[in-house]
Amino acid sequence: MSINSSTQSSIVAQKTGLPKVVIATTAMLSFISFWRAAAIVLNDLGSSAFYAGAIAEQAIGKAAPWFILAIMLFAYAVRSMYIESCSMFVRGGVYRVVKEAMGSTLAKFSVSALMFDYILTGPISGVSAGQYFTGFLNDLFARSHVNLTLPINSTSAVFAIAVTIYFWWENIKGIPESSGKALRIMYVTTVMVVVMIAWCILTVWVRGAHLPPLPAKANLTFAPEALGWLRFSSIPHTVALIGILIGLGHSVLAMSGEETLAQVYREVEHPKLPNLEKAGLVIFIYSFVFTAGVSFFASMIIPDAIRPQYFGNLISGLSMNFVGPYNLRLGFEGFVVLVGVLMLAGAVNTAIVGSNGVLNRVSEDGILPHWFRHPHPRFGTSYRMLNLVVSLQLLTIILSRGDIFILGEAYAFGVMWSFSMKGLAVLVLRYKQPGKRDFRVPLNFTVGNVEIPLGLGLITVTLFALSIMNLFTKQVATIAGVAFTIIFFTVFEISEKITLKHGAKHQELDMFNLESDGELTPASLSVRPGNALVMIRNSNALYNLAAVLDRINPRQQDVVVLHLRVLSRAGSGGNELSQEDLFSTNQQELFTRALSLAEKRGKSIHLAVAPATEKWEGILRAAQNLQSSTIALGISSWRAIADEARIAGLAWESLPEPRTQLTLEIYSPSGQEHIFYLGPHAPRLTNKEIDLLHGIWLELSNEVAPEEIHHHDVVHIALEELSREIHDGRRQEIIDALRKHLSNNRQRRAPNT
Repeated sequence: MSINSSTQSSIVAQKTGLPKVVIATTAMLSFISFWRAAAIVLNDLGSSAFYAGAIAEQAIGKAAPWFILAIMLFAYAVRSMYIESCSMFVRGGVYRVVKEAMGSTLAKFSVSALMFDYILTGPISGVSAGQYFTGFLNDLFARSHVNLTLPINSTSAVFAIAVTIYFWWENIKGIPESSGKALRIMYVTTVMVVVMIAWCILTVWVRGAHLPPLPAKANLTFAPEALGWLRFSSIPHTVALIGILIGLGHSVLAMSGEETLAQVYREVEHPKLPNLEKAGLVIFIYSFVFTAGVSFFASMIIPDAIRPQYFGNLISGLSMNFVGPYNLRLGFEGFVVLVGVLMLAGAVNTAIVGSNGVLNRVSEDGILPHWFRHPHPRFGTSYRMLNLVVSLQLLTIILSRGDIFILGEAYAFGVMWSFSMKGLAVLVLRYKQPGKRDFRVPLNFTVGNVEIPLGLGLITVTLFALSIMNLFTKQVATIAGVAFTIIFFTVFEISEKITLKHGAKHQELDMFNLESDGELTPASLSVRPGNALVMIRNSNALYNLAAVLDRINPRQQDVVVLHLRVLSRAGSGGNELSQEDLFSTNQQELFTRALSLAEKRGKSIHLAVAPATEKWEGILRAAQNLQSSTIALGISSWRAIADEARIAGLAWESLPEPRTQLTLEIYSPSGQEHIFYLGPHAPRLTNKEIDLLHGIWLELSNEVAPEEIHHHDVVHIALEELSREIHDGRRQEIIDALRKHLSNNRQRRAPNT
């Protein structure tokens, strides 16, 4: 996921006059629909259907489909936990939530375990895709009597490397590119899933079938490697609960990808939380039907004697055992391989997206140097993060030599411990930060003044039970996971101390690409005419931006956020300005806060800094150049709202022609809106003024009959008469009358002020 950008080396001032404007860009200014968000997560979560059932059956026997089913149901509960964390924090991944709840040390431990998950997600998905592809090629070679057999593991490893490099480049180009491809992959996958399920049902109808044996103690047949350090103990075979937990622990592969939901939340468009809930429902239905369905149908349709030979490509085995002509089944197997390659490759992309997001959270907090977030000079993405992640994934593929079962066994460590720490953190935050939540995990009770979050508590206890059980039963996962976590944690600790030693602070500041330009124009900011220009100056007073974002529809109108640097006339020309003069840490913090407001609402904004020697001259020049229709400000701390509007109107009159009409909106911190119109416009008449106009019209209409008279005729005559009197010696008399009218208005409004 492309999260942040960083500043370029320098900003060059113009040789004469004011310096160039600065346009700040970040890859996070593009938002995606809930369908795209669901597609990104499903490319990981749904892809486990291609291998999770086979890995589980190899470990715990023929009852495995029931454990896959249970995990898919449990995944929906875990997803609700993630939605609650996102409702509290837009950037609500494991690191942020655990840090808020339990401090920086446990947060670094959690994110270290999570990185182990992400580093393995890409390789296991890429290798699985390679196994499907290689197996199909070998079948074609055998059918065509070609004397060639590709080595499964090594060929799969080469294929996984190629796919990883491809999606590395897609992520370098940014999230809209990769999310679009994820959505197209899901379109093709859906066609395959519908055909597969229909064919499975037909096969069961024709041949008949039996459900897998229930997960009773007598039906669990653990492979020696599935028991780990418990293989010499009788506990797994005598204590039913332990056996159930072991079975679930070997099935958790089926719900990998949940953390990516928190990473893509930042990208979800308006309305943000409802769209996340829609994405969560889509993910649940799709993954439940696909992943659990594959596991059950494979057990019911593929004969026991030959099913182990398809553990590397389970759905291919399923398609080759359908009813129907051989050539038709072989053709569908080819389609399955195509879809499997696409979806599993998409999971490689999801792993890169998620890990990039996690590392950006860590870097923002000063744990990693900001050097890692330096943007790609062309695409603005944090390419150094992507390079680090992809390098580790490629190394994992090479070390595993394409053995999917080694990857599958190691994979569960990061999944379960990151889930467990997230669950505990959300539970702790129920008490550390009580109060209203936009979303809460269900099953909450109140005893007196104490809340009992039963649902959240059960989820957390279950996650920790599975995590602890995996420590004893997954030797490869425990050894590799603990080693990786310790190494990453140590790197984080050392890096944090070095970063702090060099003066960096723990502050979540986004980094921006800066581009200098001569003027602000719709083309330079990629906005449409008629945009809303929002002026910001104080990072703690962005209520005007919040109000504009709340009311605006980004599909109809763009929002430009402008910070004006007012320079003294003596220092405005002839001298070059350094980068810090126009975009210092203060501007970086200001734009970070502005971007956070936009992310929370799922709406895009366009950022810029412009210099000026006078406030309103700079604002109106920017609005005129951008072809804005609205200017939105906060109230001034030293100038009355009416005075601000009057000065704005006078400044508008001094603009060169052509001058377009502008709407000036001044917001107070309470949200009250004051609207003024700059330039010629129809007046906003009070009811009293309308009644007065209508009375005069009634009185005069009878006098001029049969001529027809309209209200605007009365206004026209009155204005001409007023203009004539002003210039015929009654100017002072009219001004005195106007002052008396304004004084009376103030007195009437005073009791309500």
